[in-house]
Amino acid sequence: MAGRPVIGPDRFALRLTGAAGLTAGAGLDALLVGVGSDLRYLTGYPALALERLTMLVVPARGAAFLIAPRLEVSSARACPAVAGGLIEVVTWDETDDAVALLVDRLSARLGLPSSGAIGRVAISDRLWAMFVLRLQAALPAASFELGSAITRQLRMVKDPDEITLLRLAAEAADRVIARISRGPLVGRTEAEVSREIRERLVDEGHELAEFAIVGSGLNSASPHHEASDRRIQAGEPVVFDIGGALDGYCSDTTRTIWIKGGDDAGRGADPDPDFAKFYEVLRTAQAAATAAVRPGIACQGLDATARGIIEAAGYGPQFFHRLGHGIGLEAHEDPYLVTGNLEPLPAGSAFSIEPGIYFEGRFGARIEDIVVCGPDGPIVLNQSPTELQVVSG
Repeated sequence: MAGRPVIGPDRFALRLTGAAGLTAGAGLDALLVGVGSDLRYLTGYPALALERLTMLVVPARGAAFLIAPRLEVSSARACPAVAGGLIEVVTWDETDDAVALLVDRLSARLGLPSSGAIGRVAISDRLWAMFVLRLQAALPAASFELGSAITRQLRMVKDPDEITLLRLAAEAADRVIARISRGPLVGRTEAEVSREIRERLVDEGHELAEFAIVGSGLNSASPHHEASDRRIQAGEPVVFDIGGALDGYCSDTTRTIWIKGGDDAGRGADPDPDFAKFYEVLRTAQAAATAAVRPGIACQGLDATARGIIEAAGYGPQFFHRLGHGIGLEAHEDPYLVTGNLEPLPAGSAFSIEPGIYFEGRFGARIEDIVVCGPDGPIVLNQSPTELQVVSG
């Protein structure tokens, strides 16, 4: 896709330096980063999640290094941080003890006499238990803390290239929903339409289509509905919640449409009056929360803005999830827009704003955009209309 920015070694150098500085500043001896989005953020390496240990080690003192199994060394060396000469790859063979190798190398980097002198380490939040337990056994005197205390400070604020990639992903998802909404829909199963959405996301430049929720009729009241064999009918709503990854950065957007019903003369073509009424409340709440975005507002304040409008209209019990979540290399990451989160929203953060109203056993609706907190207010990345689209199906 033309216009895609490339995040190069200079950017990864800044990220690694930032991680090392935060690690030292927190009084930690090291940050241990396993396979996942943190590893990709710091090195550009989309490593495979295997039973063989792959781990970036960021010491509080000394240079970072990457532990990798020998059979994965070619892909490890190809990542920008290694290819750019920023970190060394330390390989291990099938009969080696990778954890022992890591601990010995870390002790040497820190200038400590033995691994027993290592006191505090932070590890990836989602590191497999099999690796955590082996690390704890190898470092019995160490305390273990969540690595997100370090990495969230780096990842939560997006740089211009990250925002561009998020925008490209959002625009691609917009085009897919617009195409799918044109039909055909009536008579097809939710699962069939879901498969088409996934294919179209890839055609639009996503390397991965992670989810394609299609909730029709009463299933529109289930926020995380799994597309089923139910056939879509005229005279009902359909909720599309779709997303994937484009150059690693995620899309996630939701639109709700109404499929015309009635006879050939057009009688009954309008949406159910109850549905139309609460949909307008939902749209007002979503727009108000978006307009309230600004640096420094508490995350819970955005949730409260949308929730207050929905509650005032009498639909409070039908809005039972948080307003939104951060997005970047993961579809769900910091910051979380939820009651109780007093954290001030930083400029450059990216997140969803997605209120929903659901009547179990009848119907529901949700509207979701990806928004960046700009220096002067919201920057909305999705551009598809939020007005209720009434389609022929």
